[in-house]
Amino acid sequence: MYTVKVYKGDYLDRQLSANKDKAVAYVEHHFNSAGPTASYALVIVGSNASQTSVNWGSWYAKAVAEQFNTKVYRDDGVSRGGLDGRGDGNLKHTAMPAVLLEPLFVSNPQQAGIVRSVGGQQALARILVESIRRFFPQGGLIAFSVGHKYKKSRPKDRGAELAGGGNEADFAEMVLKQAAEMLVGEHAAPQPRKLRVMKGDTVLLETQVDEDAVLVWSSDRNLLFIPD
Repeated sequence: MYTVKVYKGDYLDRQLSANKDKAVAYVEHHFNSAGPTASYALVIVGSNASQTSVNWGSWYAKAVAEQFNTKVYRDDGVSRGGLDGRGDGNLKHTAMPAVLLEPLFVSNPQQAGIVRSVGGQQALARILVESIRRFFPQGGLIAFSVGHKYKKSRPKDRGAELAGGGNEADFAEMVLKQAAEMLVGEHAAPQPRKLRVMKGDTVLLETQVDEDAVLVWSSDRNLLFIPD
């Protein structure tokens, strides 16, 4: 069973509150911004991050890169301690595995369009939920933090502007809201293993498969074999 709580206030206060609540995982959602052609998936972990945080962040970054046909930051998609220290303070005071997500560049018009689209938001939420279920299968309280928004010290901060309009924080919040709905809606019973066929952000087929089934893809025949 999962529960979700969104933490507000300055970043240190959010972390300390999540520690007090004994959250099992902490997610702060941002988007990246650099230039119109910038394109890679990045996850920041604290300078004192556990290996679980690193593995979780790397899995997420690679899943985003695969979904949106981009690359990961450096080799594994993870920056330990942040870029020149940026983001470290957002995470290093947590007592649980913690990640700061920067999946797409809102300065890139194509990726900004994905962020604004319902399908793109749903795909990002789904990847986040899959990562949480993979690394925290026993459930528990998941702490969500919307990057830039709800800070007491800078109440008007909304992060980077999207190419074409809008701001980083509002769209990060939309993704987290959808992820929370997915997580809480799934807690009633263990979820079966599923096979999904997707075209872009659209799910064309979703079907249950046996937990032990070995799926085999034949590139010569364009067939995916699912054992009976």
